Amino acid sequence: MFFFQANTSVTSLGSALMGALLCRSLKCMKLLIKGGADVNRMTSLLMTPLVFTAGRKDYTNFMQFLLKAGADPNIPDGFGRLPIEHAARRDCMEQVEMLFPLTSAIPSIPNWSIDGIISYEKFESAKPLDQRHLERAKAIFKSQADYAFRLKD
Repeated sequence: MFFFQANTSVTSLGSALMGALLCRSLKCMKLLIKGGADVNRMTSLLMTPLVFTAGRKDYTNFMQFLLKAGADPNIPDGFGRLPIEHAARRDCMEQVEMLFPLTSAIPSIPNWSIDGIISYEKFESAKPLDQRHLERAKAIFKSQADYAFRLKD
């Protein structure tokens, strides 16, 4: 039988919890969290499990589970975007409604309401990704690779 720690890195997936999420196994996620998996751990994919679920319409039940398990909706991805921003960009109203009361107001969004967030994110998503974000992503990936190499992970 194969045993591993709940927060062990799993190559490109980042964590066992993220692997269970990608395989859509709620049962496995429950076992991992019961075993001590950190629901707020940033993965090598530059996101927490909650960020991953945001904006994926068929992952709403996983989002609900993660929130009940203590996932923090105020932890951004590697680009500084919160789960509510991802959900709004993809027009996932149910997820935005779920995240709204748990998310701290974002100062750059002038109309802090469910409709205001969705409108703002649709406008922002039409803009091209600027070079600064791309350079930041490359630097983060390099840093994580260096760290994993030092750990022989």
